[in-house]
Amino acid sequence: MLIFEKSRTGRHLTLLPKCDVPIVMPEEKDTRTLDLHLPELSENDISRHYTELEKKSRGVNDGFYPLGSCTMKYNPRINEDMAALSGFTEIHPLQPQSTVQGCMEVFKTAEYYLTEITGMDHMTFQPAAGAHGEFTGILLIKAYHTSRGDTKRNKIIVPDSAHGTNPATAAMAGYKIINIDSREDGCVDIDKLREVVGEDTAGLMLTNPNTVGLFDKNILQITKIVHEAGGLCYYDGANLNAVMGTVRPGDMGFDVVHLNLHKTFSTPHGGGGPGSGAVGCKEILAPFLPKDMVEGEVGKYHFVNAPQTIGRVKEFYGNFLVVVRALTYCMTLGKEGIPEASSHAVLNANYMMNRLKDLYDMAYDEVCMHEFVMGLEGLKKETGVSAMDIAKGLLDNGIHPPTMYFPLIVHEALMVEPTETESKEILDEAIEVFRKLYHDAKTAAESLHMAPVSTPIGRLDEVGAARNPILRHKF
Repeated sequence: MLIFEKSRTGRHLTLLPKCDVPIVMPEEKDTRTLDLHLPELSENDISRHYTELEKKSRGVNDGFYPLGSCTMKYNPRINEDMAALSGFTEIHPLQPQSTVQGCMEVFKTAEYYLTEITGMDHMTFQPAAGAHGEFTGILLIKAYHTSRGDTKRNKIIVPDSAHGTNPATAAMAGYKIINIDSREDGCVDIDKLREVVGEDTAGLMLTNPNTVGLFDKNILQITKIVHEAGGLCYYDGANLNAVMGTVRPGDMGFDVVHLNLHKTFSTPHGGGGPGSGAVGCKEILAPFLPKDMVEGEVGKYHFVNAPQTIGRVKEFYGNFLVVVRALTYCMTLGKEGIPEASSHAVLNANYMMNRLKDLYDMAYDEVCMHEFVMGLEGLKKETGVSAMDIAKGLLDNGIHPPTMYFPLIVHEALMVEPTETESKEILDEAIEVFRKLYHDAKTAAESLHMAPVSTPIGRLDEVGAARNPILRHKF
């Protein structure tokens, strides 16, 4: 039930004292013509309403959350404690720079850590999310070509296994998208890449490991081909959790990278925020970075603007407290802990994949990185049970479903990313659930068509909801 439906006329929380200052009303032209719809409830009603909602929500703190490509890892409480310090929360972006030297030091220190991890030379924290970081990175590439008068470069190359935001980002920046197919092994087809690069190539957008969870063995050759054609290479950092501290995008040949601080560097995410799509770049792109880069030394930090800056991409300096959390994560783990986390993510994914591949068809049956993709097309043809049915069955077993029907190059896909923060015991429990659901598909398919049956809301008409969404309450 919505909070508006629980409203009762005349019910209030507390009694406010009589106003002791003159009441000044706005002019008639600025007043509302309709009453403001606010629910009238007691404090007890409100407390119970939101407690009820909390019990219905699902998060990493509730159980296994293997959402592929999203890196739903556990977020240590120390990150939250640091982000809650009054020196960070009680500031204003228009304060004099001399009064926020500690906050500016956070930016500079985070830049030091993250450029070291990525192999970049500079880092901006303005972008608010991954796709926003992508857009910023492509704008840097565009500004670079424009500054050289090389405006004929109007095409961005995007593999067919890319995240959907990649072609959308390039299109928003005014580029034409050139899609190239993957080989049977799930990696970039080098021959096709050579065919499409040329004087009109602005750049390549790629993530490595890629969307099917594989590290492209030809990555140095790929970036070399693009560079020799005069283009630049953009690294989508969505899958950095598999290689952070072990392999650096800058050493792979990439010129610009975005990071999902709210994923890889352990900040709670989902439900629209918070997010931070920090963007790092090599020196050749530094002249075009967004405004307000921190320079100086301890106690003498100040903001500077790059000579050919693309301007601000977000108001002020980005989602600062997300940067605080990410820096805390990096400083807590340190030089030894960062690669250890990524290696455990790879270990967990390979453990799950190998425990399931005797039943489920793996899209690519080889050593994976942080995630693996199952293709349930054969199971669906045999039993009628789809990837969607298995995902709904997981809900009845207390597990959040993996990413469904992505990447598009795998039919009936389920993409599983267990992350490094899950124990072997949790993985074993999840594996047994997956195996149980496989046998249910063989012997009791109808039960999976009906799933979920134990959740607050059962199987929805998802087509109807998508075509006829109800987005507001009718009073």
